[in-house]
Amino acid sequence: GATSDRTQALPGSHYVINCIEVSGVECVRHDNDIPLKYGIDQCIGDTIGPGGLFKALRTVPVFLDICRDVERLCPDALVLNYTNPMNILCLAAARAVPSVKVVGLCHSVQHTGHVLAKRAGIAYDEMRWECAGINHLAWYTTLEHNGESLYPKLFEMARREFETGVVAEHETDRPDWVRKDMMLQFGAFITESSGHLSEYLPYYRKDAASRAKYAGPGYCGGSRFYASGWPNWRKTADETRMKMVSGELPVGWPRSWEYASWMIEGIEKDAPVRIHGNVMNHDGTGRGQLITNLPADGCVEVACLVDRNGVHPTRFGALPAQMAAVCDSNMRMFDLAATACVNRSVEAAVHALMLDPLTQAVCTPAQIRAMTLEMFEAERAFLPGYK
Repeated sequence: GATSDRTQALPGSHYVINCIEVSGVECVRHDNDIPLKYGIDQCIGDTIGPGGLFKALRTVPVFLDICRDVERLCPDALVLNYTNPMNILCLAAARAVPSVKVVGLCHSVQHTGHVLAKRAGIAYDEMRWECAGINHLAWYTTLEHNGESLYPKLFEMARREFETGVVAEHETDRPDWVRKDMMLQFGAFITESSGHLSEYLPYYRKDAASRAKYAGPGYCGGSRFYASGWPNWRKTADETRMKMVSGELPVGWPRSWEYASWMIEGIEKDAPVRIHGNVMNHDGTGRGQLITNLPADGCVEVACLVDRNGVHPTRFGALPAQMAAVCDSNMRMFDLAATACVNRSVEAAVHALMLDPLTQAVCTPAQIRAMTLEMFEAERAFLPGYK
């Protein structure tokens, strides 16, 4: 039967799907409002930047407790993590509980693939592509149709849209200016949509003029979009679930693009499937990195084959240097953030934000320290043990 006690649920489990939130909606306003005082404007603020760091500081200790219970009660289970901040959670787990198998899952790769196919006017199944990087910053380094690169067409479309300000009708609500500009400037399309992507970069949210040019309203880059919407989204989702439980609403069973069910089917029925997972960059064979020009001790997002023998990350090789550098700048922040979470270290948290691309584009180190300490004070009820 159902239980809320994981020590009863875990024994004998083959798969553990992690989708948790620590502190409910209590801290979302602090994650956004305090940084805004210092000039850091966030749209989503839950995977990187001040908001992402403090969500990690609250969430990672709880996730590690879950992983330790997995290690004790079902050591062979595969943990499928959906909780953000994805990179920091997976990295912290690999360091603190290395015997537990964790794969981080997101829908950004498969969703963006469909976005690109629609933009190019072709069937998704006819498109050949390769994609690698880190979560929300993976690059479509190959994008082809019938053996021809789609990038010349996509570049031409993007240049015309910047010149005219007019996008395709189906994109009017989400024109994706940040992703299009990054493609033109760096050479490939990225997996995260513009509003959220702008938080991973130092270019597009650092001042009012940049936000006005590249950030649209709401999900496209609006200020405090997540903080403004999340409490109501959570309330609506809870109400919908209760209506399903009571029978007032039907429980729908359409299969989504989310990877978890496909992975379980792939393993249990030996039905091989390709997914893109967040895994440690060292592949466990001693042959070096999966992405050769990113840190070996970091977490990357690469194609993985899933079959009856488990999850097999594939070796991508080297990203183009400019793309690797963008990923690496984020990975340096994630490295210190994971250290802060595992060691409950305030100083490591301060240093993590000093390396955050958007934060360092706006604030001085002294301002970053003051902001971090102010956030610790505001959220201290949900940050036990940090020193």
